Amino acid sequence: MNEKQKLEFEESEKSNGTPWLERSTFRIALLSTFTALSVVLGYMLVFLPNIEIFTLMIFLTGFILGKRDGAISGLMSSFIFVFFNPYGVSPLPLFAYQLAHYSLVGILGGISHSLLRKKDYFKPEEDLYVFRVLLIFAIIGAVVTFVYDILSTLIGALSIFGTLDTFWATYLIGLPFTTVHLIGNTLGFIFILPGLIQLIYKMLDITDD
Repeated sequence: MNEKQKLEFEESEKSNGTPWLERSTFRIALLSTFTALSVVLGYMLVFLPNIEIFTLMIFLTGFILGKRDGAISGLMSSFIFVFFNPYGVSPLPLFAYQLAHYSLVGILGGISHSLLRKKDYFKPEEDLYVFRVLLIFAIIGAVVTFVYDILSTLIGALSIFGTLDTFWATYLIGLPFTTVHLIGNTLGFIFILPGLIQLIYKMLDITDD
């Protein structure tokens, strides 16, 4: 990475026009807070089958802090949440996939912000509950959840049974739960995510100029 690319990367990682996020100590504190909230909220809902806002919180972290910090938060929070899951630790291949998946969710949050901040309909200082923003968030939430459910079921079947023959049977048996997961996350990205983004923008006095 040359000097120009390094400067461009650092500029993109600042993500938002606020002096708060340019302070490394504040970013570390905020990253730690987001990570802790992701884990705590994950455990709070762990006994509700396939109802979670864990994914949403990691995406939000990347959206506010950028791709790098989003990936860090996704990695740390998923490691803690999965390793100390009351239902038990996932098999190693599935565990590795979960870490990678949630790290990518954090990165996706940063990428989404970089793209949305250039759109004239993205106005977090005013209102994010507009059709185009809600549609984008809905698609992101649905796709991220669908991919996770498909791949985690596939990797889990291979890890436990060692064959693809059990994949479809396992997926079809769990279809009611994955459907709830898909609908729940999509609705969360529609109704909860925009409000949290607006709240954080106001708290930190963020501008996207």
